[in-house]
Amino acid sequence: MGGLASIGVPGLIIILVIVLILFGPKKLPEIGGAVGKTFSEFKRSTKGLMDDDEDEKLEKQEKKSDKI
Repeated sequence: MGGLASIGVPGLIIILVIVLILFGPKKLPEIGGAVGKTFSEFKRSTKGLMDDDEDEKLEKQEKKSDKI
């Protein structure tokens, strides 16, 4: 149940070979760029969600301290 972390190097090589067979070597850089952009956007979005959660926690703590 390790998810993506449990794939390992052999699994990544197999995936790369399958992608290479399906799309060919000419499309590989385009696909890599698209995957990279997708991961960076996902990372940016999750960071924004984490920041929002932290802001909400701080607001709750401030409200509690104001009541005291």
